[in-house]
Amino acid sequence: MKAEKDKREAARVAEETAVDAEAARLKIYLLPNLFTAGNLFCGFLALTKIVEADLANSNYHDIKVALFLILLACILDLLDGRVARMGGYESPFGREFDSLADIVSFGVAPAFLVHRIVLRDVFRDNPEFGWFIAAAFVICGAFRLARFNCLAAMSGTGGGRYFLGFPIPAAAGMVASLTLFLVKWDEKGWAQGPWRFALPVILVFLSAMMVSEVKYPTFKKIHWRTQHPFVKTVVIVLLISLFLLLRNQLMPYIMPIVFTAYLLYGFIRPFISRRMQRRVEVDEDDEDESGKDGESEKTGPTR
Repeated sequence: MKAEKDKREAARVAEETAVDAEAARLKIYLLPNLFTAGNLFCGFLALTKIVEADLANSNYHDIKVALFLILLACILDLLDGRVARMGGYESPFGREFDSLADIVSFGVAPAFLVHRIVLRDVFRDNPEFGWFIAAAFVICGAFRLARFNCLAAMSGTGGGRYFLGFPIPAAAGMVASLTLFLVKWDEKGWAQGPWRFALPVILVFLSAMMVSEVKYPTFKKIHWRTQHPFVKTVVIVLLISLFLLLRNQLMPYIMPIVFTAYLLYGFIRPFISRRMQRRVEVDEDDEDESGKDGESEKTGPTR
Protein backbone atom coordinates (compact mmCIF):
# COMPACT_ATOMS: atom_id res chain seq x y z
CA MET A 1 0.00 0.00 0.00
CA LYS A 2 2.77 2.43 0.96
CA ALA A 3 4.68 1.60 -2.22
CA GLU A 4 1.61 2.34 -4.32
CA LYS A 5 1.10 5.64 -2.52
CA ASP A 6 4.74 6.61 -3.06
CA LYS A 7 4.42 5.72 -6.73
CA ARG A 8 1.38 7.98 -7.17
CA GLU A 9 3.13 10.80 -5.34
CA ALA A 10 6.21 10.46 -7.55
CA ALA A 11 4.01 10.54 -10.65
CA ARG A 12 2.25 13.66 -9.39
CA VAL A 13 5.54 15.42 -8.68
CA ALA A 14 6.87 14.44 -12.11
CA GLU A 15 3.73 15.78 -13.78
CA GLU A 16 3.92 19.09 -11.89
CA THR A 17 7.59 19.41 -12.76
CA ALA A 18 6.82 18.84 -16.45
CA VAL A 19 4.07 21.48 -16.35
CA ASP A 20 6.41 23.96 -14.65
CA ALA A 21 9.07 23.28 -17.25
CA GLU A 22 6.60 23.86 -20.09
CA ALA A 23 5.41 27.08 -18.44
CA ALA A 24 9.01 28.26 -18.13
CA ARG A 25 9.53 27.71 -21.86
CA LEU A 26 6.26 29.43 -22.79
CA LYS A 27 7.06 32.76 -24.43
CA ILE A 28 4.50 35.56 -24.29
CA TYR A 29 5.58 38.70 -26.14
CA LEU A 30 3.91 42.00 -25.29
CA LEU A 31 3.77 43.97 -28.55
CA PRO A 32 2.24 41.43 -30.98
CA ASN A 33 -0.19 40.24 -28.32
CA LEU A 34 -1.30 43.83 -27.75
CA PHE A 35 -2.35 43.98 -31.40
CA THR A 36 -4.15 40.65 -30.97
CA ALA A 37 -5.91 41.96 -27.84
CA GLY A 38 -6.94 45.02 -29.85
CA ASN A 39 -8.34 42.70 -32.51
CA LEU A 40 -10.40 40.84 -29.89
CA PHE A 41 -11.53 44.12 -28.31
CA CYS A 42 -12.78 45.37 -31.70
CA GLY A 43 -14.70 42.14 -32.18
CA PHE A 44 -16.37 42.47 -28.79
CA LEU A 45 -17.28 46.13 -29.40
CA ALA A 46 -18.68 45.20 -32.81
CA LEU A 47 -20.97 42.64 -31.17
CA THR A 48 -22.21 45.18 -28.61
CA LYS A 49 -22.95 47.71 -31.36
CA ILE A 50 -24.87 45.12 -33.37
CA VAL A 51 -26.98 44.28 -30.31
CA GLU A 52 -27.61 47.95 -29.51
CA ALA A 53 -28.53 48.91 -33.09
CA ASP A 54 -32.06 50.23 -33.54
CA LEU A 55 -33.15 49.23 -37.03
CA ALA A 56 -36.79 50.18 -36.65
CA ASN A 57 -36.26 53.57 -38.31
CA SER A 58 -33.48 52.44 -40.67
CA ASN A 59 -30.89 53.94 -38.32
CA TYR A 60 -27.63 52.30 -39.36
CA HIS A 61 -25.22 54.34 -37.21
CA ASP A 62 -24.38 51.50 -34.79
CA ILE A 63 -24.19 49.03 -37.66
CA LYS A 64 -21.69 51.25 -39.47
CA VAL A 65 -19.59 51.47 -36.31
CA ALA A 66 -19.65 47.68 -36.03
CA LEU A 67 -18.58 47.34 -39.67
CA PHE A 68 -15.67 49.73 -39.20
CA LEU A 69 -14.64 47.84 -36.04
CA ILE A 70 -14.55 44.54 -37.95
CA LEU A 71 -12.44 46.14 -40.69
CA LEU A 72 -10.17 47.67 -38.02
CA ALA A 73 -9.80 44.21 -36.48
CA CYS A 74 -8.61 42.98 -39.91
CA ILE A 75 -5.88 45.63 -39.90
CA LEU A 76 -4.81 44.76 -36.34
CA ASP A 77 -4.72 41.07 -37.24
CA LEU A 78 -2.45 41.89 -40.17
CA LEU A 79 -0.15 43.95 -37.94
CA ASP A 80 0.22 41.46 -35.09
CA GLY A 81 1.63 38.77 -37.37
CA ARG A 82 3.94 41.19 -39.17
CA VAL A 83 5.24 42.66 -35.90
CA ALA A 84 5.85 39.16 -34.54
CA ARG A 85 7.81 38.14 -37.63
CA MET A 86 9.82 41.35 -37.83
CA GLY A 87 10.91 41.10 -34.19
CA GLY A 88 11.28 37.32 -34.04
CA TYR A 89 8.40 37.18 -31.56
CA GLU A 90 6.44 34.28 -33.05
CA SER A 91 5.32 31.74 -30.45
CA PRO A 92 2.72 28.99 -29.95
CA PHE A 93 0.94 31.20 -27.40
CA GLY A 94 0.63 34.02 -29.92
CA ARG A 95 -0.74 31.65 -32.55
CA GLU A 96 -3.39 30.26 -30.19
CA PHE A 97 -4.33 33.70 -28.83
CA ASP A 98 -4.66 35.00 -32.38
CA SER A 99 -7.00 32.16 -33.31
CA LEU A 100 -9.23 32.80 -30.30
CA ALA A 101 -9.44 36.48 -31.20
CA ASP A 102 -10.10 35.67 -34.86
CA ILE A 103 -13.07 33.41 -34.15
CA VAL A 104 -14.76 36.26 -32.27
CA SER A 105 -13.87 39.19 -34.54
CA PHE A 106 -14.04 37.37 -37.88
CA GLY A 107 -16.40 34.50 -37.15
CA VAL A 108 -19.07 35.38 -34.58
CA ALA A 109 -19.27 39.15 -35.21
CA PRO A 110 -19.72 39.02 -39.03
CA ALA A 111 -22.16 36.09 -38.85
CA PHE A 112 -24.24 37.82 -36.19
CA LEU A 113 -24.12 41.04 -38.20
CA VAL A 114 -25.41 39.43 -41.39
CA HIS A 115 -28.10 37.59 -39.47
CA ARG A 116 -29.28 40.82 -37.84
CA ILE A 117 -29.24 42.90 -41.03
CA VAL A 118 -30.16 40.46 -43.80
CA LEU A 119 -30.86 36.85 -42.86
CA ARG A 120 -33.59 37.62 -40.36
CA ASP A 121 -35.59 39.46 -43.04
CA VAL A 122 -34.78 37.15 -45.94
CA PHE A 123 -35.90 34.04 -44.01
CA ARG A 124 -38.69 35.68 -42.03
CA ASP A 125 -41.00 32.68 -42.46
CA ASN A 126 -38.23 30.09 -41.91
CA PRO A 127 -35.74 31.64 -39.45
CA GLU A 128 -33.94 28.33 -38.95
CA PHE A 129 -32.36 28.73 -42.41
CA GLY A 130 -30.84 32.03 -41.32
CA TRP A 131 -29.52 30.48 -38.12
CA PHE A 132 -28.00 27.61 -40.07
CA ILE A 133 -26.22 29.85 -42.60
CA ALA A 134 -24.78 32.11 -39.91
CA ALA A 135 -23.71 29.15 -37.76
CA ALA A 136 -22.10 27.42 -40.74
CA PHE A 137 -19.90 30.47 -41.30
CA VAL A 138 -18.72 30.40 -37.67
CA ILE A 139 -18.12 26.65 -37.65
CA CYS A 140 -16.19 26.66 -40.93
CA GLY A 141 -14.08 29.56 -39.69
CA ALA A 142 -13.28 27.69 -36.47
CA PHE A 143 -12.45 24.55 -38.46
CA ARG A 144 -10.06 26.50 -40.64
CA LEU A 145 -8.26 28.08 -37.69
CA ALA A 146 -7.96 24.71 -35.95
CA ARG A 147 -6.57 23.14 -39.13
CA PHE A 148 -3.91 25.81 -39.43
CA ASN A 149 -2.86 25.46 -35.78
CA CYS A 150 -2.54 21.69 -36.18
CA LEU A 151 -0.43 22.03 -39.34
CA ALA A 152 1.76 24.66 -37.72
CA ALA A 153 2.26 22.54 -34.58
CA MET A 154 3.10 19.40 -36.55
CA SER A 155 5.65 21.21 -38.71
CA GLY A 156 7.12 23.35 -35.96
CA THR A 157 6.72 26.53 -38.02
CA GLY A 158 4.28 29.43 -37.95
CA GLY A 159 3.03 28.96 -41.49
CA GLY A 160 4.32 29.31 -45.00
CA ARG A 161 3.84 31.58 -47.97
CA TYR A 162 0.35 30.29 -48.67
CA PHE A 163 -2.94 30.01 -46.84
CA LEU A 164 -4.87 26.78 -47.35
CA GLY A 165 -8.41 27.96 -47.88
CA PHE A 166 -9.70 31.52 -47.86
CA PRO A 167 -8.39 33.30 -44.73
CA ILE A 168 -11.06 34.04 -42.15
CA PRO A 169 -10.02 37.73 -41.75
CA ALA A 170 -10.46 38.19 -45.51
CA ALA A 171 -13.83 36.41 -45.37
CA ALA A 172 -14.94 38.69 -42.54
CA GLY A 173 -13.65 41.75 -44.37
CA MET A 174 -15.58 40.75 -47.47
CA VAL A 175 -18.78 40.21 -45.50
CA ALA A 176 -18.38 43.52 -43.66
CA SER A 177 -17.57 45.50 -46.81
CA LEU A 178 -20.49 44.01 -48.75
CA THR A 179 -22.82 44.74 -45.84
CA LEU A 180 -21.53 48.31 -45.76
CA PHE A 181 -22.25 48.56 -49.48
CA LEU A 182 -25.82 47.32 -48.96
CA VAL A 183 -26.32 49.82 -46.13
CA LYS A 184 -25.08 52.61 -48.39
CA TRP A 185 -27.37 51.32 -51.12
CA ASP A 186 -30.36 51.41 -48.77
CA GLU A 187 -29.52 54.91 -47.47
CA LYS A 188 -29.42 56.21 -51.04
CA GLY A 189 -33.01 55.05 -51.43
CA TRP A 190 -32.21 52.70 -54.30
CA ALA A 191 -34.45 49.68 -54.60
CA GLN A 192 -32.65 46.59 -53.33
CA GLY A 193 -34.78 44.11 -55.22
CA PRO A 194 -33.26 40.61 -55.29
CA TRP A 195 -29.83 41.89 -54.23
CA ARG A 196 -30.58 41.19 -50.57
CA PHE A 197 -30.63 37.47 -51.39
CA ALA A 198 -27.03 37.66 -52.66
CA LEU A 199 -25.41 38.04 -49.23
CA PRO A 200 -26.72 34.71 -47.81
CA VAL A 201 -25.41 32.93 -50.92
CA ILE A 202 -22.05 34.69 -50.57
CA LEU A 203 -21.91 33.72 -46.89
CA VAL A 204 -22.42 30.04 -47.75
CA PHE A 205 -19.81 30.28 -50.51
CA LEU A 206 -17.26 31.89 -48.17
CA SER A 207 -17.93 29.17 -45.59
CA ALA A 208 -17.05 26.53 -48.18
CA MET A 209 -13.99 28.47 -49.34
CA MET A 210 -12.57 28.69 -45.82
CA VAL A 211 -12.45 24.91 -45.52
CA SER A 212 -11.37 24.37 -49.13
CA GLU A 213 -7.84 23.56 -50.30
CA VAL A 214 -7.53 26.57 -52.60
CA LYS A 215 -4.21 28.33 -51.93
CA TYR A 216 -3.97 32.04 -51.24
CA PRO A 217 -0.76 34.06 -50.82
CA THR A 218 0.06 35.35 -47.35
CA PHE A 219 2.21 38.22 -48.70
CA LYS A 220 4.70 37.50 -45.91
CA LYS A 221 7.53 38.09 -48.38
CA ILE A 222 6.49 41.71 -48.85
CA HIS A 223 8.33 43.71 -46.19
CA TRP A 224 9.85 47.09 -45.42
CA ARG A 225 13.49 46.13 -45.87
CA THR A 226 13.59 47.01 -49.53
CA GLN A 227 16.28 48.55 -51.66
CA HIS A 228 13.75 51.01 -53.13
CA PRO A 229 11.92 52.43 -50.08
CA PHE A 230 11.13 55.85 -51.54
CA VAL A 231 8.58 54.72 -54.14
CA LYS A 232 6.93 52.31 -51.73
CA THR A 233 6.69 54.99 -49.03
CA VAL A 234 5.21 57.59 -51.38
CA VAL A 235 2.60 55.16 -52.71
CA ILE A 236 1.56 54.04 -49.21
CA VAL A 237 1.30 57.63 -47.91
CA LEU A 238 -0.79 58.69 -50.91
CA LEU A 239 -3.12 55.72 -50.58
CA ILE A 240 -3.60 56.25 -46.83
CA SER A 241 -4.20 59.98 -47.32
CA LEU A 242 -6.75 59.35 -50.08
CA PHE A 243 -8.50 56.73 -47.97
CA LEU A 244 -8.72 59.02 -44.92
CA LEU A 245 -10.01 61.95 -46.95
CA LEU A 246 -12.63 59.99 -48.86
CA ARG A 247 -13.29 57.05 -46.55
CA ASN A 248 -17.03 57.64 -46.26
CA GLN A 249 -17.42 57.96 -50.03
CA LEU A 250 -14.95 55.33 -51.20
CA MET A 251 -14.92 52.58 -48.56
CA PRO A 252 -18.34 51.06 -49.44
CA TYR A 253 -17.18 50.66 -53.04
CA ILE A 254 -13.42 50.02 -52.88
CA MET A 255 -13.31 47.50 -50.03
CA PRO A 256 -15.66 44.94 -51.68
CA ILE A 257 -13.56 45.17 -54.85
CA VAL A 258 -10.32 44.54 -52.93
CA PHE A 259 -11.61 41.47 -51.07
CA THR A 260 -13.34 40.10 -54.17
CA ALA A 261 -10.12 40.43 -56.16
CA TYR A 262 -8.25 38.48 -53.47
CA LEU A 263 -10.95 35.80 -53.46
CA LEU A 264 -10.82 35.39 -57.23
CA TYR A 265 -7.02 35.36 -57.29
CA GLY A 266 -7.03 31.97 -55.59
CA PHE A 267 -8.90 30.52 -58.56
CA ILE A 268 -6.81 32.11 -61.32
CA ARG A 269 -3.47 31.61 -59.57
CA PRO A 270 -2.88 28.02 -60.83
CA PHE A 271 -3.31 29.22 -64.41
CA ILE A 272 -0.78 32.06 -64.38
CA SER A 273 2.96 31.69 -64.78
CA ARG A 274 5.35 31.23 -61.85
CA ARG A 275 7.03 34.49 -62.73
CA MET A 276 3.74 36.40 -62.57
CA GLN A 277 2.92 34.75 -59.24
CA ARG A 278 6.20 35.95 -57.77
CA ARG A 279 5.63 39.48 -59.01
CA VAL A 280 2.30 39.57 -57.21
CA GLU A 281 3.18 37.66 -54.04
CA VAL A 282 6.88 38.30 -53.37
CA ASP A 283 8.84 41.47 -52.75
CA GLU A 284 11.31 42.43 -55.48
CA ASP A 285 14.32 41.95 -53.23
CA ASP A 286 13.27 38.43 -52.26
CA GLU A 287 12.67 37.63 -55.91
CA ASP A 288 16.21 38.71 -56.78
CA GLU A 289 17.68 36.68 -53.92
CA SER A 290 15.79 33.51 -54.78
CA GLY A 291 17.57 33.02 -58.07
CA LYS A 292 16.81 33.42 -61.74
CA ASP A 293 14.88 30.20 -62.12
CA GLY A 294 11.95 31.54 -60.10
CA GLU A 295 11.56 28.30 -58.16
CA SER A 296 9.60 28.48 -54.94
CA GLU A 297 11.35 27.81 -51.66
CA LYS A 298 10.03 25.44 -49.03
CA THR A 299 7.04 27.02 -47.46
CA GLY A 300 6.14 25.05 -44.37
CA PRO A 301 2.46 24.44 -43.66
CA THR A 302 -0.22 26.36 -45.45
CA ARG A 303 -2.71 28.15 -43.30
